[in-house]
Amino acid sequence: MRWILQVFLLLAVSPGTTPAASTRLDLTIDPVFPEAPLRLDSLAWENSAGETFSVTRLSYLLSGFALERADGTWQEFPGTHAWLNAGSRRNAVQLPHVPADTYRAIRFHVGPPPEDNAKNGAGFPALHPLNPNLNGLRWSWQGGYIFLALEGHFRRVGAEPQGYAWHLARDPNRTRITLAVPLDLRDPAGLQLQFDLASLLNAPRPFSFNRDGSATHSREGDPIASALTANLPGAFRVHRVVSANPVVPSGTPVRPLDLPDKITPWRFTVSRTFPVPDLPRDNPLIAERVTLGEILFHDSILSRDNTISCSSCHQSRAAFTDARPVSSGIEGRSGDRNAMTLFNLAWKKQFFWDGRVDSLRAQVLQPIADHREMDDSIDHVCQKLTASGEYPAAFQAAFRSPGITGEKIALALEQYLLSLTSHDSKLDRALAGSAILTEDEQRGFELFMTESDPRTGQRGADCFHCHGGPLFTDHQLHNNGLISEDTGRARVTGLAADQGKFVTPGLRNIALTVPYMHDGRFGTLEEVMDHYSTGIHRSPTLDPNLAKHPAPGLQITAKDQAALIAFLKSLTEEKNLP
Repeated sequence: MRWILQVFLLLAVSPGTTPAASTRLDLTIDPVFPEAPLRLDSLAWENSAGETFSVTRLSYLLSGFALERADGTWQEFPGTHAWLNAGSRRNAVQLPHVPADTYRAIRFHVGPPPEDNAKNGAGFPALHPLNPNLNGLRWSWQGGYIFLALEGHFRRVGAEPQGYAWHLARDPNRTRITLAVPLDLRDPAGLQLQFDLASLLNAPRPFSFNRDGSATHSREGDPIASALTANLPGAFRVHRVVSANPVVPSGTPVRPLDLPDKITPWRFTVSRTFPVPDLPRDNPLIAERVTLGEILFHDSILSRDNTISCSSCHQSRAAFTDARPVSSGIEGRSGDRNAMTLFNLAWKKQFFWDGRVDSLRAQVLQPIADHREMDDSIDHVCQKLTASGEYPAAFQAAFRSPGITGEKIALALEQYLLSLTSHDSKLDRALAGSAILTEDEQRGFELFMTESDPRTGQRGADCFHCHGGPLFTDHQLHNNGLISEDTGRARVTGLAADQGKFVTPGLRNIALTVPYMHDGRFGTLEEVMDHYSTGIHRSPTLDPNLAKHPAPGLQITAKDQAALIAFLKSLTEEKNLP
């Protein structure tokens, strides 16, 4: 089954007015350890067991907000959810339309209510806190959300750092937090809370990575999950009550850029299991721009010497890659990274292997100006397109104004690339009941989605942490244990904590996107399996979900590797096969 998202015009909706007898509460929650602000990626914190550790990820969901009146009754705010994430400094929640009154306590829950936890997440709007593509906390085929994700590295005395990944989930572990605090909300106010990681790890149940283990997925009876739920209520505390910041007007509503009078809406069709994407509201999909973008994508006029096009490095027969370790530009100039597939970019948040660009329309212009690729200027390309026979009319049909500009080129290319979706593989059909996975493919699916945790007797390949969900990517940047002179994300940020981190590629059509990794070093899926089984290079920035396993990898048997490869090949759409 499929759901269809059709976007072509944005309707301006007048903001609702706040009732005269209501106000708002601005809530912020700052992570600390124990009093100082939490610094991510710093192997400097110490728990009660004397183990040094760092935090690389702290991400969690809140719901069930309520305020207690002086008479003991509770003012609840049903349907209010929040996603907080230390890595992106997302720490604020706003409770609007609060009855103007005095209150003596606040409560909320870590984790969504059971009825929302049971939903597959695909129906939530793009910017809703429970949209899986936004929060990265949905377990997809395993079911339910991760309520709290705490990951990082730890070091025992005299030993190399290892990774830990604690994921609190499942309905019995939803935890209520109640904090006493006098609040006079006859005027807007701000409440600042702190989430103390020292309390979370120490009281009333002290943690030890060495004793308790480095991973939990909150299975029934797991002692780590039990300890986390016991410690959570004491980990939140009131810092102070402050005056609320004034509400900043949202400004002019987002309107489509240069939309012509006559348009043909483009039907954006994907699987109903996919989360709702945050499509550009100022560039709604229309057939005229998608068609123009497709023509531009395949035209070598975008390069200085008119010899290569976007499709030279992103060929449809190779699932929009080029089957080379690294791509070549004009005059045979060589790049240093592998061409990434272009499917399902509507859900992507950062572009290029190092995530240096955060919008698709900005990404598409960079290869044109790159000396190693097309080596032309945007102004010169606009001149060539204006002088051509067919393009002025095509731009006139796609945009209200006749001139050809770099912005219009970017908007058209953005639309064509957004139209490239992949959602009809053998696995998708099997999940819909119209196909059957082979025994090896089913075994590979199970391995892919299973944690490897000897402490609990689980043996899996643990792929889903970075490649989970229907898109088979978390869109994050990770160090996956390669030895490379390419510093990855650190080349952009200059931070040692980003050394060797690259964007997680999606795995759909992976049988056609050979070779693999950012530099195309692996020519087969068997080589990829060998890397994760026995070739992991340990470093301070190795992803915790890899660093928690013994060096040099998961030691996956040959039979299980073959099953994993069979499963990965089931992610290829038949329409993309040569």
